[in-house]
This record gives sequence, structure tokens and C-alpha cells, in this order.
Amino acid sequence: MSNTSEKLQKVLARAGLGSRREMETAIADGRVKVNGQVATLGDRVELRDKVAFDDRPVALRGADEVPRRVIMYNKPEGELCTRKDPEGRRTVFDRLPRLKGERWIAIGRLDINTSGLLLFTTDGELANRLMHPSTQIEREYAVRVMGEVTMDHIKAMVEGVMLDDGPARFTDVQEFGGEGINTWFHVVIMEGRNREVRRLWESQNLTVSRLKRVRYGNIFLDKRAKAGEWVELGQDEIDDLAEQAGLPSRKVPELTPDEKNRWSRDKNKRRPVQGVRKPKSSRSRGR
Repeated sequence: MSNTSEKLQKVLARAGLGSRREMETAIADGRVKVNGQVATLGDRVELRDKVAFDDRPVALRGADEVPRRVIMYNKPEGELCTRKDPEGRRTVFDRLPRLKGERWIAIGRLDINTSGLLLFTTDGELANRLMHPSTQIEREYAVRVMGEVTMDHIKAMVEGVMLDDGPARFTDVQEFGGEGINTWFHVVIMEGRNREVRRLWESQNLTVSRLKRVRYGNIFLDKRAKAGEWVELGQDEIDDLAEQAGLPSRKVPELTPDEKNRWSRDKNKRRPVQGVRKPKSSRSRGR
């Protein structure tokens, strides 16, 4: 194999079929063929190879040939971060604009009871880089906590506590007031482990009564997308995300008239946002 070859899962992710991790699973399950042979993990391919995914041909493209799209979605509580739910419950993918020949890849997940910012992209490599712990991308959450929060609690969560799946910590905690037994905080974590924010507070015998993600990297949840709505990010925002992920920028293609009409039809009716204010000090803190 020449030095122009690339890992199969990387090429499949670039083709918009899913994240690298999802493609590794698909390869292990025998769903991918290269030049008529069932592929195995570790295989490398060149652009001239014939690749099939679930027996359908895949158009392989070089990194510079693939347009990169990213959308911001404001997830309401009650939606699942999965493509299909056996129980028929609503998923975040139900509301996204339709694509031809590609699919949206979620950059991270939120549990069913967490609302707020979700990013989706057509670029599997970008999704993989932004989710990988080594990239150290900040995730900021607005958290309503039930109970009396002391400085000892805050200190413990910033210094780090041992959870079932290893040590975890907040890199920043800011109080934003509240009423009665509930207090709002903004917290920052550097990875996306399952229910990590909730479990950190629970380690201090405190209950999270509401949780909303308000930032992922340099992207803040803002008024462009109300609850249940999406908006496509601009070129500068996408380039900034790519830079954080250590990837070169790519040009976003213009939508055709048919695509513009289809995307417009896919937009859902606006719903009231049920959130909390974004901290004014976040940008000044370098986030």
C-alpha cells in the first residue's frame, strides 16, 4: 500500500457515513467491503479502491474535496440523542434538515433530561476530533442545583473526585444566583462522559434539578436557534471549530435553489426557549 493510503474508518467518516468510532463498529460487524472483500479493522485504502457500505458503493473523496457543514441545534428536554428509538419517542434527528448522499453526525450527546446546545456536522473527522478527550474542548453547562452548596463542595469538584469510571472535575464553576433551595451555576468540563455533570454534583450529595448545555468549544447557544430549532453555522464559526480540532478550513458550498427550499420546509415552528441567561463573563474569561 502506498503512502497515499488512509485508514478505512477515516475515509468512511469523511464520506459522511458516521463518526470514526461508528465506522470502526461497522467494519467489525462486517458491513464494509473493499474491492469485493469484507474489510477488517486496520485496513487502509486509496481513493481508487472500490468501497461498499451495506453493499452500497461509497464515493471516496480526498480531504480537500469534501464540503464541511455544521449546524447548531437547541435540544429540548425529552428528546433522545439516537437516530431511531424502538419505543417511538422523538429523537434529535427527527427535526434536522434532510441531506442527500450524506448524513448528520452528532458531536457528543445529551441525555433525555438535558437540554441545550448540540452540534451536528457532515464531517466525520471533525466530529471525531471534537469529541476526543485529547482535543480538550470545553463544554459549558447551566446547572440548577437543589440544596445548600458550600465552598467545600465547589473546591472538591474543581480539585477532582473519583467517579465509577475514573476521576472527574470541573475546570470552572461560577454561581449565578437563584431562589429558595435552588441555585444556578455555570460549570465547565473538558470531556463528555455519560452524565458526568450530574454525577459530579451527586458526589457531593446534591441534586441537579435542571441541566442545559450552553457552549461547546467556541460555539455559544444563542437566540438564533430557539428550543427545537437548528441554524447552520457561518464559515468563520466553522473555521474556528476546525482550528480547535487541529484541522484545516474548508469552503462551505452554496445551497442550490432546491436545497434552500427543502431546508426551509424542514424548519419547525418556533417554540419558546426555556433556558437561562448566558454568563456575560464567559468571553472575557477566554472561552
